[in-house]
Amino acid sequence: MKEQQEAGTLDARQRRAPIPEAMRAYAGDGALAFHTPGHKQGLGAHPLLRRLITAEGLREEVSLMEELDDLHEPTMCIKEAEELAAALYGADHAYLMVNGTTGAIHAMLVGTLAPGDVVLVPRNAHRSLIGGIVLAGAVPVYLQPEFDAAYGIPMGVAPETVARAIEAHPEARAAALVYPTYYGVTTDLAAIAHLLHAHDMLLLVDEAHGAHLRFSGALPPQAIDCGADAAAQSTHKLLGAMTQGSLLLTRGARLDEERVREAASLLQTTSPNQLLMASIDIARLQMAEEGRARVGRAVRLAQMVRRAVNGIPGLASFGAEAMTRPGMSGLDLTKVTVSVRGLGLTGVAAEQILRHTYRVQCELSDAENLLFIISYADTEREAERLIEALRDLARTHAGGAGGEAQEMREARALPPVPETACAPRAAFFAAKERVPFDAAAGRIAAEQVMFYPPGVPLLAPGDRVTAAAIDYIRAMQRAGRKVVGPEDPQLRTLKVLREERS
Repeated sequence: MKEQQEAGTLDARQRRAPIPEAMRAYAGDGALAFHTPGHKQGLGAHPLLRRLITAEGLREEVSLMEELDDLHEPTMCIKEAEELAAALYGADHAYLMVNGTTGAIHAMLVGTLAPGDVVLVPRNAHRSLIGGIVLAGAVPVYLQPEFDAAYGIPMGVAPETVARAIEAHPEARAAALVYPTYYGVTTDLAAIAHLLHAHDMLLLVDEAHGAHLRFSGALPPQAIDCGADAAAQSTHKLLGAMTQGSLLLTRGARLDEERVREAASLLQTTSPNQLLMASIDIARLQMAEEGRARVGRAVRLAQMVRRAVNGIPGLASFGAEAMTRPGMSGLDLTKVTVSVRGLGLTGVAAEQILRHTYRVQCELSDAENLLFIISYADTEREAERLIEALRDLARTHAGGAGGEAQEMREARALPPVPETACAPRAAFFAAKERVPFDAAAGRIAAEQVMFYPPGVPLLAPGDRVTAAAIDYIRAMQRAGRKVVGPEDPQLRTLKVLREERS
């Protein structure tokens, strides 16, 4: 499909969007509605909802009518939409997912792993991968990603790290990797796929931030094209679907496709929102029609922003030329990471200044960086406004040396991978108790602790809590990072597995 687009041709079928076509046909038929949803095609909708969705959207917001197909047993428009998505992405199968990439990842893991299966997982995996491991009953072997000291962020997992894990755990069923990372960094996934497949292991990929990669030769190849057996993509994150709209792509004979389909059905609602599914279909149509032009523009604009940033005193942004070390083979250029280290600010503080002084909102901030996403929707106007805001930020805060920033740098490296003292699923269901967080070292965590975004667990169910993890989390809290996951978001206490009392 990519080659067809490069040659300027397009399969005529890709010019259709079967799901919204079916919705429009039903709404236009004039059938009197004695069925769900309760607003009856907008008849009873509150004015606020009508204004939010539009009258036409409400007329078409129905489901389960025969013309609209069944997500769980698709035979008509949904089946055609999935086939078109598979063809566009070069996959054997594509599954529409309406519970976001979290749902796609859960279906991917439950559809390929069995209770007790060992799975290799990077420690900078998103919380949804840990949740999928709990659901599948799998046993994780955590891999430490490479760490970039210049920017203080974790990168990809090196092929050499995967090779050592395979040697130590030949019984592993799969590796579930993140590609690209939140910061756009890619590892040599093709080499990793070759290693895993040579040992009859699956390559499962959280590709939440890679749905656009296939549409520009300037970007790293997508996971399926690198040999992944399955990849979960967020159609909404960097393309044009509504939030929660995602795809699960599969390719090759190593998977049991019917089991993957069953897992997707098991974990998704039986009342999928037709608007969400239509938006995934329309996002696919848009990429088929103009994906290369729009993503190509995003790459050019991102490079323009990156060059400008590197000309601003106190700021810096890495590019593809920096991806020369293990775990760093390529970069999604549309992700622009900006270090504010030279301003003496934390990334958290810089985010707040940009948001409230300049009305510019980044994707995330960390100890000393801001991350900006330049998508297919952006134009020179948005890019220039971002550049000007960063220039003024640097002028206003030049020569700063904030104490919080210094403290963040002293705690910038991720703590070592902890011992997995208990399988995450067993920890999830085990008896628990609360202990003071600062006194939890040595205990077994019963809940996840992370900062969001990016949602990478620093403690996961089953981890043996370490003093290093406690110190790191406290340092991030002091810098204003938002804790997500634990029952007590202030982390006065932590839920741990209850100890037997003699």
